[in-house]
Amino acid sequence: MSPTSYHCSILLFSNLNTLIVLLPVNTARMNNFKVSIGTSKSQSIIIIYYNEMRHRYWNGNAINVNITSADNPTLLKAAFELKLREGWRPKSKKKVVKEVPVTVIKALKQGVEVKIAQGCSDRFIKDAKRIVILWKRYESEQHLKNLTLDKLQPSHVRNFLVRPNWSAKTQRTVKSTLSPLLAEFKPHLVQSVKLKKPTSTLHKPFENINEIIEEIKEFNKQLYLCCLMTYGCLLRPHREIRELTWGDFSDDLKYIHLSGNRNKSGRNRIVPVPSYVRDVLLKGEPDYNIFSGRLQPLNQDYFKTLWSRFKKQSNLLEQEQTLHSFRHSGAIEIFKGTGSITKLQKAMGHSSINVSLTYLRGLEIAELKEKDMPMVC
Repeated sequence: MSPTSYHCSILLFSNLNTLIVLLPVNTARMNNFKVSIGTSKSQSIIIIYYNEMRHRYWNGNAINVNITSADNPTLLKAAFELKLREGWRPKSKKKVVKEVPVTVIKALKQGVEVKIAQGCSDRFIKDAKRIVILWKRYESEQHLKNLTLDKLQPSHVRNFLVRPNWSAKTQRTVKSTLSPLLAEFKPHLVQSVKLKKPTSTLHKPFENINEIIEEIKEFNKQLYLCCLMTYGCLLRPHREIRELTWGDFSDDLKYIHLSGNRNKSGRNRIVPVPSYVRDVLLKGEPDYNIFSGRLQPLNQDYFKTLWSRFKKQSNLLEQEQTLHSFRHSGAIEIFKGTGSITKLQKAMGHSSINVSLTYLRGLEIAELKEKDMPMVC
């Protein structure tokens, strides 16, 4: 049996007299504590280390003893040791964690990571990362470095979006990307910023379609096929046409089958392929892209870049004519040939006739003729 250790048990009185009594105490019970006398601002204090935390006492109030460290630090230390043996414990200190405000840059980066995890498109992720870079530049230019979310105001967002070199359409596009990045932190702040409505881009139709097509054919064969299909099949060039695989065509190449998730309207479409388009098609493996010849399509800006280069060297194009002008020109020809806005809507893959009507702007076709007017017998 191990020898018994004796420590002093102390009876304390208000007049500081002490009565010392020897009591057997298990020293193991003190292993979690360390009691010492220290100083703070030239005054003696009692320091207790418990559970890896330091507790400081200037008096015995915590253990109901009327002694101060200034009166008798040694006696106060002994009193705390006795209380610790009897089971008293220092009150746990609550760690006060100071909340550090989140910066806008950090929030934007987190927003990008969330969108990547959610499987957003490569195009959206590319645009989102670009916004982080632009916002950093904006903060630097406006002397707003490390702007925090709690100080972010709609005026900051508006000044970021409204720039002399950004069109109204670009401003709205950037806003639509910025908003979901900050949605978790500031759900409605970006959306509360009002912007001017962009003026509609007029994709001026071609009057000399054959000449334009031949000029493009000499410039680039892939752009030539893209323009033929935009005009003849009325498909959208930058996604619907660019992402086409040979498996989207019927065996005789007379039809294209587009699922709802592959086109803007979200509806399944069957599109006829004119003979002049079929003549330049050479069918490949079903899963292969018709332009790249691989499983992966060409990059999303491929035709946009080609068109910009062609436009610089073309002698035929007018200022307001774009790649989408082929689709507008095709829409006008369908309406002229059928006189049916419903057929045009179906061919264009529009969810609303009103959208189809916008393709006929400036087309001088009389909606009413004399024979349509009421007659008097």
